[in-house]
Amino acid sequence: MKTMAYDIGLLSLDTLIAPVAKATEALARLDERLTRSPVRDGFLERQHFADAAAALWLEGELVHLEDLVLHDAHMDIRTPTHELTRAYAVLRTRRRIFAQKPDWALSRDGFLALTGRGGATPASGPKSREGEGAGTASVEPDGRDDAEDDLLAEEFAEIDAVLARSSKILSGSDVPGRKEDTSRRERPEPQNGLIYDLDWNEEERLAEWRDVIARTRDLPVVLRAAILLEAWSDIEVLQHAVWHGPLLVSALLRQEGLAANHLASLHLGAKNIPRERRRARNRSDRRLAFVDAMHDAALAGLKELDRLTMAKSQIERRLRERRASSKLPDLVELVLSRPLVSTGMIQQTLKMSKQGALNLVGQLGLREMTGRGRFRAWGIV
Repeated sequence: MKTMAYDIGLLSLDTLIAPVAKATEALARLDERLTRSPVRDGFLERQHFADAAAALWLEGELVHLEDLVLHDAHMDIRTPTHELTRAYAVLRTRRRIFAQKPDWALSRDGFLALTGRGGATPASGPKSREGEGAGTASVEPDGRDDAEDDLLAEEFAEIDAVLARSSKILSGSDVPGRKEDTSRRERPEPQNGLIYDLDWNEEERLAEWRDVIARTRDLPVVLRAAILLEAWSDIEVLQHAVWHGPLLVSALLRQEGLAANHLASLHLGAKNIPRERRRARNRSDRRLAFVDAMHDAALAGLKELDRLTMAKSQIERRLRERRASSKLPDLVELVLSRPLVSTGMIQQTLKMSKQGALNLVGQLGLREMTGRGRFRAWGIV
């Protein structure tokens, strides 16, 4: 059991102050531009997808954006992998945080709910992208809700546990007898010796990390965020779903007003930082790497915002002199809100036939992204 509190130590301001200022300026500029951007909603959705895929990439797993988009629309073209269901969990958690008030994620109820320790999501609050109240579970287009998706992810985790246990038995290793899981409702994955270290006190580690939040309250928000990211990694708060840490820090940036209009894509920014820097021996070097990750996340966001704004203006030229009943404007909004769209997604969203969807795609001049003859998908250039 851990007994010593996380030591913040001395802050090397000579090396940190300039990068902190640059990251702060970039995040503030991106947030300010989003307040007036005509593609804000599409940008936010695309960032959710990109950050979810990046979260798995940082753990050494490859999840294609195409598969994640289709899984989100419940139009999988193959059986979802365990990695895909985990990426989808990141996606839903990002949406859940952003759908709530800025201070919800780091509040007691939000903290317990996001880390799987109970507490229903308040029914009141901002509307989600589908226009639904941000409740505990949001109903998906095919009638499934988040609770059912959580159960699916749980079943995949149990299958992985059975396979791991079977491999040990076949290899002749000693395997402890099965224990009845009495905490199924508290944990998103089964609690047993093959998956969880039973001596790992997550509650104590969470309390230690929250103490760091309190002790850094007077620091500049970007420096504070870097310390919290490093502390999350150093304390090793959660045995699984370590991606919660960057999402909680993104919620802090939003709560403090630096990123009030978006949820910073810290996984996407960290993807551009070499692993040697993120895992450096020196604590100051690790903190500097996290500051640079925030800066890179903001710069990537600015570039994507420019690209979407330009694409929207170019596409809208094709809408001139179209009749009022044309569904092309609806297709434009759909394409801007997703990294790519399939024929089925267009059919379902715009309520039209397959041939009608293909005709609209041709009129809009979208780029085919997969290079396949079947299960094709399109996006903006």
